[in-house]
This record gives sequence, structure tokens and C-alpha cells, in this order.
Amino acid sequence: MNILLVEDDAALGQALEELLRREGYEVARAACAREAVEKLTGGTHLVILDVTLPDGDGVVLCKLWRSRGIQTPILFLTAKDEELDVVRGLDAGGNDYVTKPFRMQELLSRIRALLRRQDGIDSVILRSGIRLDKARLQASRDGEDLLLTLTEYKLLASLMSRRSIVTRTALLEQLWDADSRFVDDNTLSVHISRLREKVGPERIKTIRGVGYQWVD
Repeated sequence: MNILLVEDDAALGQALEELLRREGYEVARAACAREAVEKLTGGTHLVILDVTLPDGDGVVLCKLWRSRGIQTPILFLTAKDEELDVVRGLDAGGNDYVTKPFRMQELLSRIRALLRRQDGIDSVILRSGIRLDKARLQASRDGEDLLLTLTEYKLLASLMSRRSIVTRTALLEQLWDADSRFVDDNTLSVHISRLREKVGPERIKTIRGVGYQWVD
């Protein structure tokens, strides 16, 4: 299991990384919001996220990821223990909230619980004959593997993860993250067209002037 640890306190971050590695987890560390965005991948199974970061707010970052259709479990780890702070984090899309100081064994127990919930449920989406395995970055149609580019996979994951409309703006931001280059409206339309050829044109509905929506 791969964990992204977002913690700006170097000493605490190192201690947590060593603890998690001893428990058998693979750990990627980020010291700020920018690094967290860069290091979150489709193979990340859990994010441990500090609320107060040197270049931003962890709750705002959580909202951003959720708005992009990213459903990776997020465990907030923070010194902010007021009820309002807890509610704010959970309402933003966080799955759990642990306050500092904390007991290591309790933290490990919370982590295991979130990963059990994720394993085999949240990591796989099945809609209209399309199976999306987020842990392996793979997709199949009626049992046959789909040969998708990373960009097409990210578009498919975003559309299938939501019942609502996904705006073009949100999709353009995802394409930027996927290819690390400028992407315009025309490029997005080309990628959507190619994805339709692979999953079936009837599954992706265009909402004119807004974006796209997955149709079951």
C-alpha cells in the first residue's frame, strides 16, 4: 500500500515515515501543498494530510482534489482540535481526522481501517460494463482491457467517479497534471473524442457550455 505523507514538520515527518515503513507501507513525503499535488498519483492508496502547510491550507487542498474527482482516502493529521476545525475537514471530503499529539498505535489503527475500506471497494469502479481499477491505473470494457493513455485514463476516472457534470475547467486542470504541459479546449475535445471511441460514444454526454457527464 502506498501512502502520501504531507507534513511540513521535518522531524515529525521523518518519524512517521520510519514508522509507516516498518509497518510495511511505501511512503512518499511532501512538505507543502505544491509537492503534495505533484506526488499524488493514481497508485496512492491513502493521504495523511496536515492542515497548516507553508504554502496553503490542507482543507482547501482536499476540496481541490475532491472537485477533480480524486477519491483517495484522506486522513487529516493536525494540531487544530476545535470541533469547527474537525467539521470543516470532514465536510471538505476528509475521511478521518486525528489531532496532535496522538498515539502511534491509534494512528496505525485508523490507517488500517481506511485502507480496508478502500481495498476492493473504493479502488474499483464498475459502471455500464466499464471497470476502472484506480489502484492499478487500468480499465476494461466487458472484460477486455482498454488501451488508454495516461490522459485518457485520468479523464475516464474523473467522469466515472461522479454522478454529476464534470466541468471543462476541472478536466483541463487534470490534463495539465497528467502531461505537465499546456492544454487548451481543442486538445481536451480531441482527448474526449478518442476516449469515446474506446468506451462507446453513448457513455460520455456533452453538456454544452459546461462540460461532460458519464451516462449509465
